[in-house]
Amino acid sequence: MAQSPSWWNLLPLWRALAGAGLTATLLLGALLLTQTTVKPTYLVVLVGPQDKAPGWVIQASNPREIQLIPLGVVEVPADKALEFWTKAEGWQGPVSLGLVKPGQTLSVPLDKLPPLVPDQLFELTLENPTGSPIGKPTGPIQFIGRAVKVI
Repeated sequence: MAQSPSWWNLLPLWRALAGAGLTATLLLGALLLTQTTVKPTYLVVLVGPQDKAPGWVIQASNPREIQLIPLGVVEVPADKALEFWTKAEGWQGPVSLGLVKPGQTLSVPLDKLPPLVPDQLFELTLENPTGSPIGKPTGPIQFIGRAVKVI
């Protein structure tokens, strides 16, 4: 009676495993080559007006939404809040994008505003805890910057 070879010596098994490994490698390689990373189309660095120290970054991967990203924690007096504003050329005045919690990233949909444009102004002002009472910035500017189109 002939002894059957152990699995270690089965050439068809090793050929099948090598083929499966090659197929998986080719599929993953093709996936990596065709995968596109989302690049921001606009970028803004908000700096302090006095010392020009960067405090926040705004990035937009599409013209309909932006992300406000803190670069550190900002001290805000207990009876005040940071309000986020933007204004582009030709607008009647600045538009509030909401209140900002220091140290937290904020995603802001821009569905009710025109698309972003180069040189669009963004700023954070110090306002009352519920925001500006008149719908325009009333407090001092804490951070300011302009949109730059990323190529």
